Amino acid sequence: MQAHSIPASQLPLYSLPAAQRTVPALLRLRAERMGDAPLFSDRRSSYTGAQTLQAAAASASRLAAAGIRRGDRVALLCTNRREFLDMVLGCGWLGAIVVPINTASRGAQLQHILSNSGATLLVVETDLTPLLAEVDLGATAVAQAWLIPGEEAAQPLDVPACELPAPGDYCEPADIAPGDTLAILYTSGTSGPSKGVQCPHAQFYWWGIYTASKLGMRPDDVLYTCLPMFHTNALNTFFQALVSDACMVADRRFSASRFFDALHETGATITYLLGAMVPILLSKPVTPAEKLHKTRIALGPGVPEQFHTQFLERCGMRLLDGFGSTETNYVMGRGIEEQRNGYMGRLSDGFQARVVDENDNELPDGQVGELLLRADEPYAFALGYYGMPEKTVETWKNLWFHTGDRVVRDADGYYRFVDRLKDMIRRRGENISSFEVEEALSSHPAVQTVAVYAAKSELAEDEVMAMIVLRPDAQVSCEELLGHCERTLPYFAVPRFIEFTDRLPTTENGKIQKFALRDRGVGPATWDREKAGYQVRRR
Repeated sequence: MQAHSIPASQLPLYSLPAAQRTVPALLRLRAERMGDAPLFSDRRSSYTGAQTLQAAAASASRLAAAGIRRGDRVALLCTNRREFLDMVLGCGWLGAIVVPINTASRGAQLQHILSNSGATLLVVETDLTPLLAEVDLGATAVAQAWLIPGEEAAQPLDVPACELPAPGDYCEPADIAPGDTLAILYTSGTSGPSKGVQCPHAQFYWWGIYTASKLGMRPDDVLYTCLPMFHTNALNTFFQALVSDACMVADRRFSASRFFDALHETGATITYLLGAMVPILLSKPVTPAEKLHKTRIALGPGVPEQFHTQFLERCGMRLLDGFGSTETNYVMGRGIEEQRNGYMGRLSDGFQARVVDENDNELPDGQVGELLLRADEPYAFALGYYGMPEKTVETWKNLWFHTGDRVVRDADGYYRFVDRLKDMIRRRGENISSFEVEEALSSHPAVQTVAVYAAKSELAEDEVMAMIVLRPDAQVSCEELLGHCERTLPYFAVPRFIEFTDRLPTTENGKIQKFALRDRGVGPATWDREKAGYQVRRR
């Protein structure tokens, strides 16, 4: 099936007056137009457009009865389910701010998020209460906790706790402005404490508009996601459905063995994948379910180039690349018909971009530099980092958002990702892209997944290390992998260290945690080409 983008202007809620780019206004407009059509499902219960509006108002009433007021923060520790959406929309209706927390957070990170956000109410699924065992709630602003019933009983908390109160009566929405914060979404904190990204109402509106347009979304589409709603990707999927008259289906978690069954069961026409998920799916045995679904396209940013054609031929759906972040929007990428595999795409309408050196001087096409971004529309980007003004100033230096990503722009306007600034490896005076080394290793037929990062040598400088997961039943020697790399990489980028593993450490969202690998460094099971006497050929 062919998939094409559509002009954003053809979406039902495109170019609303600025004052209507808020949760209450968007819910009312959807209820007026498509009140009886399905809008959201967690595969256990579902909402129509009209029911979603009522649920938002009732949830806001429940929060107000508990003393939550405009601007108060409500921490939410919950998996993908109806109650998660209730809390997000209830806060949006009331003018409060929801703080969704990654369910993989533990210990000091969880303590930091609750302390930094200043949340006064904690809404937590009972199955997740053990995560709070090492958290001192008394050292935070949390005064009460609401418990969402799960499969396990709640563990004791050191603040007053009760079962999630019943929804309240309908209440009128607060006077919300598009620049008011809807959510504080915390980054992974790979290079320091997690930063709370302040995301305004209008940012989610524009996420919905830009993404729905690029995916060619139609009113009869079913948007299936198994990505966690505490991250931008899945949370803004709801707004895509809202502005395009489609329906969102949120599954609890990603299952490689059940993914295509879920697409078939839900009638999904559009789905969402991360770069690491595609090779995992392709490593599984072929099943009939891979062709029984009617999904025409998947948003798959960061999927390695060599998997695009393979995924289409085997699974019958196109993969759409692009670029965005929690702080920005869907700034890079066009529709599938303009895609060039291996590239993030062209700059989207409504944004500005520069590729710069370390002093923010713009570089010519073809040179690698950091990607800086701006939005034309007010509040299409985040407002800054909550409680961290110095980090906000640093990241928005010179009034441009500094992505921390190294990219190159071709003369025809296509952008290619090179690596993260912090993932760049400096070896003996040469800059090495971890991404390009990963691409070289991933192109070997025995390799399923790989992470490349800097490891310290006996000289205390960076050396290139690769942690590799092989395909099932595949075998390959380290020497063969290096020979494969030598065909496409400069000699100085060929890894010195290689280690095989059954799995790579990942976040709940499927992203590889390179900081954990860097901290681990070289171990007893690591192969060292210098000790093995392997000589890299210089070309």
